[in-house]
Amino acid sequence: QVRLVESGGGLVQAGGSLRLSCAASGSIFRINAMGWYRQAPGKQRDLVAVISSGGSTSYADSVKGRFTISRDNAKNTVDLQMNSLKSDDTAVYYCYAGVLTNTMLVLDAWGQGTLVTVSS
Repeated sequence: QVRLVESGGGLVQAGGSLRLSCAASGSIFRINAMGWYRQAPGKQRDLVAVISSGGSTSYADSVKGRFTISRDNAKNTVDLQMNSLKSDDTAVYYCYAGVLTNTMLVLDAWGQGTLVTVSS
């Protein structure tokens, strides 16, 4: 019913920047929170950043001051600008959206993940 498609991952040197984008489509009445999570090899999936429909944001301590999350409510998109990347940022990044569908179902929608590799 709802699909999230991510783009923008890749290989970057430490200190560099990448921008991740995620677009939601399908049977969407409203999207509440949107966010980005990441999962490094052998580790659990952790929250990176989240943004409410009103634009309020929250970040993991490890990315504060380096990452910026933004969204376009009209386009159902969320972006993550990542600056000053470190090797510890290497992970698969997943887009998340809390969706109310056109049939009034509440869904936690996830993207397929995009790999970010930071070389030192």
